[in-house]
Amino acid sequence: MTRWLFSNVFWRSESGAVAATYALALVPLVAITGLAFDYTRVAGMDTELQNAADQAALAGASQLDRESGSMERAIEAVQGGLVGNATLFSNDNTGQKVDVPAIGITFFATRTDAEAGDPSLGFTDVSRFAEAGFISVTVETRAANYALTPIVGAMRGEMTANAVAGLGSALCRIPPLMICNPDEENLGSGGQVDATFDFAKRTGAGMLVVAGPGGGGAGFWQPGNFGFLDLGGGAAAVAEGLGWLGPSGGCTSLNGAETIEPDTEPGLKTGAIDSINTRFDIYEANACSKGGVCPSAFNARKDLVRPDSDPTADPDIVGVDAKSCKSANDGWRETEGLRYEPPSAAALPSTLTPASMGHPRDMCHAVSTAGSCTDARFGDGNWDRSAYFRSNFVRADGSRWSETDWQYNVTHGANALTTTTPTRYQVYRWETERAGNVIDGVQILAPQKTGIGTEVRNATPICSQKLSGLSTIVKSPDRRVMTVAVVNCTAEGVKGATKDVKIADWMDVFVVEPSADRTRTSKSDIYLEVIRKTDLSIRGQNNAALLRRDVPYLVR
Repeated sequence: MTRWLFSNVFWRSESGAVAATYALALVPLVAITGLAFDYTRVAGMDTELQNAADQAALAGASQLDRESGSMERAIEAVQGGLVGNATLFSNDNTGQKVDVPAIGITFFATRTDAEAGDPSLGFTDVSRFAEAGFISVTVETRAANYALTPIVGAMRGEMTANAVAGLGSALCRIPPLMICNPDEENLGSGGQVDATFDFAKRTGAGMLVVAGPGGGGAGFWQPGNFGFLDLGGGAAAVAEGLGWLGPSGGCTSLNGAETIEPDTEPGLKTGAIDSINTRFDIYEANACSKGGVCPSAFNARKDLVRPDSDPTADPDIVGVDAKSCKSANDGWRETEGLRYEPPSAAALPSTLTPASMGHPRDMCHAVSTAGSCTDARFGDGNWDRSAYFRSNFVRADGSRWSETDWQYNVTHGANALTTTTPTRYQVYRWETERAGNVIDGVQILAPQKTGIGTEVRNATPICSQKLSGLSTIVKSPDRRVMTVAVVNCTAEGVKGATKDVKIADWMDVFVVEPSADRTRTSKSDIYLEVIRKTDLSIRGQNNAALLRRDVPYLVR
């Protein structure tokens, strides 16, 4: 009876059922725990690998300036020259550093090709550096040996990562002045979008640019006309861009290309001309308004003179007020003495010396209002150097530098010029670098009186410190160097306010003279000297006329 009762209780007892349940569930519980642990490892490794690919691609893209050697530099940057990435979650005993094999680097010419991800659209030939604007990086395959997942039959997980990056570029401090490419006119009435400006032919030559059609769009701009670019803000922004030390328009994105496509801003802007003239220490009523900073160039040599209110005092500091700083009867104006108005396209005889003379136009442009240059817009770079030095380089005893004197003085001494036919910009730089020095009896860039009444000609600024927004005169950036956009106006159909005009090229120019109503000039004229083709590879240099900034960015 007792035995039967014990057996019956045992079979009816449920106190051990939980243990059996746990025993049956043990395998899937361990598998789920293993999967969670190992998935965390794999997810972490994926993040590390993708980060390595991203950083490597960005490092490589930072070198893609489309210059010789850029692809080699990019490869070096990717493979450890600039960044190093480690993996903490892989445990395949291949080391902790993420490597990028050579076969994992591919270059692309366009963003479209790079985004497509098709290796056949890319290239690795380093001789194609001028095309390489984007880089694709695939890092090495890494593995995670699973710790618990093998219970369910999986031993390891492998993965890799890929990233594509390019170099985002922007042009900053763009003076919104454009000219129509004069070399486009030789290509027929239809024009050509990719017509090039002949820099070799025109470097050092004077360039007379005249206003294009007015606001009504009365006609198409012709080769050699100038106009303005609308970089945002209309006419006010144009004036600011031409006068302010740091134009308010910010930077214009290049979107990975070497072109931008702004709109044109039609009409002659008096405020824009006034803004350019601040570079010569001339400040009209609203030439530097709304808090702008618009200093004069340190070397403000020009043909205009101003009155000295106290002839017995230092002409450099007396009579500086708002009136004397304008281009008007009480301010900057033409001298009452002999002016540089040559009767022919030839050098003045040594017996004729202008009372005040700035860096002049080419002789063929200076001879009359119309000029006698073969090309009405471009001179030949032949300007009256001897008359310029006779006028401005006067010794204390009243004697002046002769042609022999100046040719010797500018070609001797430290950092001397190497030619006796220098450009105006070369002479301007020579003077600026020697300001205050006494050479052959002449103090360079010192204020001088013309000898005509109370007229004073100041080569260094006197108005700038009072009216420019700066308390001191600055030598950099070079205020008499501007960057000008070259547009193929015929091909682009530029007429009035034209949308999305492609910039064919950029050039740096020297502003030769202030724009003013003289006997032979109009305030609507701008006279420039071609210095060079703008080097768009220059990045981040504060003294550049056109500042380029590059930032690498991920495409995918």
